[in-house]
Amino acid sequence: MSTFLIIIIILAIIFDFINGFHDAANSIATVVSTNVLSPVAAVIWAAFFNFLAFWIFDLKVADTVAKIVKPEGLTLVVVASGLCAAIFWNLLTWWKGIPSSSSHTLIGGFAGAAIAHAGFHAVKIDKILPPLAFILLAPIIGMVVSILISAISTQLVKNSNPSKVDTAFRVLQLVSSAAFSLGHGGNDAQKVIGIIAAALFAGGQIGDIKDIPNWVPITCYSAIALGTMMGGWKIVKTMGQKVTKLRPFEGFAAETAGAVTLFSTGALGIPVSTTHTITGAIIGVGALKRTSAVRWGVTIELIWAWILTIPVTAIVAATFYYLFSLLIK
Repeated sequence: MSTFLIIIIILAIIFDFINGFHDAANSIATVVSTNVLSPVAAVIWAAFFNFLAFWIFDLKVADTVAKIVKPEGLTLVVVASGLCAAIFWNLLTWWKGIPSSSSHTLIGGFAGAAIAHAGFHAVKIDKILPPLAFILLAPIIGMVVSILISAISTQLVKNSNPSKVDTAFRVLQLVSSAAFSLGHGGNDAQKVIGIIAAALFAGGQIGDIKDIPNWVPITCYSAIALGTMMGGWKIVKTMGQKVTKLRPFEGFAAETAGAVTLFSTGALGIPVSTTHTITGAIIGVGALKRTSAVRWGVTIELIWAWILTIPVTAIVAATFYYLFSLLIK
């Protein structure tokens, strides 16, 4: 294994760790903002289920990510450039407190570097179109499912004691938070597994993702779990407080909707944004109360960040590719 390949793997693990604390808000914002768990307890809870996903999900999402770029467009420099762009954008948006998609950051960077290397034909359209489509579909699905769960739950408890309802949903929110964290781990860690698989393929170490050694998924799931334990408090504040005010009842609905979406897309091998998914779900429970309960100004700012993520990271990755190519020459 070459030194450059080892450096790329280290970069991928660093990105996975950053993904954990950048996207910690996805797993813990609702359960923290409703005061069901303290911040420390919440990140430990989420990190445990992030790692547990290793034994639950097949590597379908990883396989999709690994095959976004055609073999003729795949080199170690391409993978390194995509990772550097993804790390740059994740750190910038974390610093600004913007819950952008780590998934689309990675996909945009990988594709942008490949295009710089071999042109647009280097990207497999059938592999990249589903993630692009789910920039819109994931939050819409999360929103619709959260509205349905909220409406059904409201009917089931409408004649119950409010205090008992609140207590019950505090317990249920632990379950929904765990389910969403499983989906988060099974979705986001797998994207890094896919990138490492692509690097190993480019480096001549494996012929297919089925040949990937066990240390890769174990390391990736461990890194995202450790990153989640570090927390991402700026983004937690945006997700849990600025979009809409949440109670345990609404937190349960949002997390359950997010988990349903992530489990479904994971089974289909579609890389989606956990950020987009849970944001749509939170908007759904807020809008069900009344449309004014959602802070639409904040929401529009988030949507702009989502739209810009892939093209910006693609351009940054292309820049890294040209710089690395010059250095190597």
